[in-house]
Amino acid sequence: MKFGIVIFPSKKIQDYANSLRRRYDPHYALIPPHLTLKDAFEATEEEIKDIAEKIYTIARNFGPVDIKINKIGSFKPTNNVIYLKVDSPEELEKLRNELNSAFDGNQEYNFVPHITIGQKMSDDEHSDVYGSLRMTNVNFEDTADRIHLLYQLENGSWTVYETFRLGKE
Repeated sequence: MKFGIVIFPSKKIQDYANSLRRRYDPHYALIPPHLTLKDAFEATEEEIKDIAEKIYTIARNFGPVDIKINKIGSFKPTNNVIYLKVDSPEELEKLRNELNSAFDGNQEYNFVPHITIGQKMSDDEHSDVYGSLRMTNVNFEDTADRIHLLYQLENGSWTVYETFRLGKE
């Protein structure tokens, strides 16, 4: 099975992201707006029990994480992804690094905290959409107190396997 680890932002941020994702993100119906902490990885039912235990232990060692979003960015020329840029407090970086080193640690890209709002666009479409969105005034603040272990269903959608509260119980 395929798994991943994410933070879901507040409903207010999700509603804003979805207002854009509906038009620009073909994965809109497959997963809610999220901040990826650990990219998709394969694990068996047996392995995921141990992985969940590790995540629980890691989550207890971190307090809630502040999230600030004040800009729309793009990964062009690497790929045509448009996103809400999440300011990266040190705690978020540490949490992500700890989660990745507890597992394989291999990541295709450097960590750029973000919430995807558009992807899989042609170059022209990306230029048009990003050109109009990048001047948008965006200003959100949120505190994330949970991380979520997700798994992918056969239809490609993602659902929560287990939720972990950050900090001591």
